[in-house]
Amino acid sequence: MLVKLFVGNLPWSVGDAELGAIFEPHGEVQSARVINDRDTGRSRGFGFVEIETNNVAAVIRATDGLEVGGRNLRVNEAEDKPRSAPRGNFGRRY
Repeated sequence: MLVKLFVGNLPWSVGDAELGAIFEPHGEVQSARVINDRDTGRSRGFGFVEIETNNVAAVIRATDGLEVGGRNLRVNEAEDKPRSAPRGNFGRRY
């Protein structure tokens, strides 16, 4: 089963490859992405990992609180961001 995990409290030095390597022992990592600030390009300190696993709870137990670069990771199942309703008239005339 493919699961998307939220990983918070990442050290600024961790990139996509390092994030994926943290989760490799726990399943087949499909993608790992650290979110960067669009203006500065610096890490925002969190990311997402898509991992193939049959036991999500075990992966979270093994990685939540894991110390990486002097920081304890916060890991939980990612929640889909609700799409907001469109606002404005988008050029329509009333």
